[in-house]
Amino acid sequence: MTTATRAISLWRLRTRTFDLGRRTLVMGVVNITPDSFSDGGRFLDPEAAVAHALRLLDEGADLLDLGAESTRPGSRAGAALDAPAVSPQQEQERLLPVLGGILTARPDAILSVDTYKAATARAALLAGAEIVNDVSGLTWDPALAQVCADLNSGVILMHTRGRPDQWRAQSRLAPDELISLVKAGLAHSLAAALAAGIQSDAVVLDPGYGFGKRFEENYDLLARQPELLTLGRPLLAGLSRKSFLGRTLAGLHGGQDAPPAARESAGLAALVAAILGGASIVRVHSVRPAVEAARIADAVLAAE
Repeated sequence: MTTATRAISLWRLRTRTFDLGRRTLVMGVVNITPDSFSDGGRFLDPEAAVAHALRLLDEGADLLDLGAESTRPGSRAGAALDAPAVSPQQEQERLLPVLGGILTARPDAILSVDTYKAATARAALLAGAEIVNDVSGLTWDPALAQVCADLNSGVILMHTRGRPDQWRAQSRLAPDELISLVKAGLAHSLAAALAAGIQSDAVVLDPGYGFGKRFEENYDLLARQPELLTLGRPLLAGLSRKSFLGRTLAGLHGGQDAPPAARESAGLAALVAAILGGASIVRVHSVRPAVEAARIADAVLAAE
């Protein structure tokens, strides 16, 4: 079996460092939203969100990603910086009580905040978050890069093609076009980060599965993910419950796309493929099965 070679590297966060590449890290998702595609509304209540986060940590999550605004297709997230779907104030009202509750219960928990807004990133970092996970790759809020540099946060830069309200109308790209687009976009985001004063060892890159990629394109991207390692930074893969998995399973669900709850096994298969393709971190909704699958993928990499 041919697998990608993961470099061993440090990921510098706000107050600590992670050793990446020796084993896969599992990032658990905590959606504090009413409309996320997989579990919208279940954890909008702060107490429910904190309890869920603590369960994910108990199941083996190495870190958690807290998001208070949905970026699913059809949402208005990022559609206009002067009129976002969720204002910075509302985003922080949802996010900060949960962040504080987790850190009160587990002071050593490593928390990432899923936001593209500079104001929310600043508030979350000052409240104890270690990482900013920007789905726009520093393209939707020009002030975000400087916030991350000033507060020395870890940064996850995702590739996104267009805005969520444009995704359904985008044309199909050939595999070579797609990988070139993603690679160039991530290189541009990395350059913007470095220009703002963010250190290269603070950055992890995310190909952005499902973000501006049509259904079949995600498989093209997954198959060629190892090519992104030439950018010189570790990779994070977020494949959990993505809609392209549901489309592939339609033949097993009466011709209808499998709903998010029925995509868990498919997500684990994609997760293993991503790890064998060089991902150092995987972002998931269900942590325990992901931890077990990652252990097997890591054993294959160790044998190679």
